[in-house]
Amino acid sequence: MAFTVDTSQLNRLAADLGKTGYKATKKAGQVVRKSALDVERIGKQRCPVDTGATRESIHTTASAGGMSAEIGPTTYYAPFLEWGTRHMEARPFMRPALDDVTPAFVRAMEQVGGTLLD
Repeated sequence: MAFTVDTSQLNRLAADLGKTGYKATKKAGQVVRKSALDVERIGKQRCPVDTGATRESIHTTASAGGMSAEIGPTTYYAPFLEWGTRHMEARPFMRPALDDVTPAFVRAMEQVGGTLLD
């Protein structure tokens, strides 16, 4: 006794799910990149400037295939500006930049997630 099972639709579904995962990952990576560059731009605009060295040191580095980004200044005194010291008030510029971009980032990622359900 032989059984014949048609798996063509199941194979098509698996292929479609694979494409969707790739597309969603690609879109999510684009959202991460755009948001990171927005944080960099706003951080540079808000940076308290004397010489401009800290502003010019703010850069974005992507990792994890574009799914992660590190944004920030590299001058040794940037943390003192951002967080303050016992002798100086904080003059945050990166945290407010992140706060400005976060709502748009969340909305964009929700849209990416929503495309998986369509």
